[in-house]
Formats: sequence, C-alpha cells, structure tokens
Amino acid sequence: MKNWKEEFLKWIDFEPNEFHQFVWIRGKPKIGENVYIGFFSVINAKDSSIEIGDNCDISTFVSISCADSHKRCIGLSEEIERKPIVLENNVFVGSHSVIKGGAHIGHHSVVAAATVVDPVKIPPYSLIIGNPMKVKEGYYKDKL
Repeated sequence: MKNWKEEFLKWIDFEPNEFHQFVWIRGKPKIGENVYIGFFSVINAKDSSIEIGDNCDISTFVSISCADSHKRCIGLSEEIERKPIVLENNVFVGSHSVIKGGAHIGHHSVVAAATVVDPVKIPPYSLIIGNPMKVKEGYYKDKL
C-alpha cells in the first residue's frame, strides 16, 4: 500500500512547513518565534506580504489572505487586489476566522472565533468579534 501522505502531496500545490502537514502557506510570509498555526489554516502571502509576530496563536480553519479577487470575478477589475497584513506580537486568532488583506492587528489582541477582520488598523489589546466585526479597543489592557 502506498503512503497516503506522499500520494496526497502530489495533488496539492503547497510546500511542507514546520507547523502542520495540513497548513497551507503560499508566498513568503514573515513568521515570528513561538507561533502556532492550527491544521487546515491558510496563510496566503502570494505577491504581497504577511507579517506574523512572536507568540501568536492561530487556531484551526483560519484564513489569512492578502488576495481579494471578487472585483475581477464580476468584471470590475482585471487584477486581483492584494494588500499586506500584519499581526503584531501576542495575537490570538480564533477558529474559522478570516483576516482580509489590509488588516493590521495590534499586539495582545484577540480575534474571536468566526470573525471576519476587515482591512483596518486595530489598536493593541483589542477584542475583535463577529461579522461584521466589532472592535472593543483596549479590552485586555487592564486585564494584563
């Protein structure tokens, strides 16, 4: 019997990485020290940049993608729009969340599960919740 992992890797177009065999990383994101990325998560930095600081925890089924092709798909543009993403140090991203290109999340912030993070700058110590997202600025400042 053939090794299922070898067979599977023939059919997908992402490189193995240090996080998990089912983490998909495209492009060359800058990933800090002591970072956890859960299985079935996608980090898409192709043709743009993603910076993930130290001590970040990215849960399972998270999408962090600098690319947005909806305008191209419906005929409003001929290009895929790409914007950089920054997660500063000590950011937690809950399961099934989406971080869109252009987002900048300040240090010691938490993205709640199933949140869609818009392309804005979010201050440190924030709690980001929901879709549409709501930002509770400084939520964790007095708790740390």
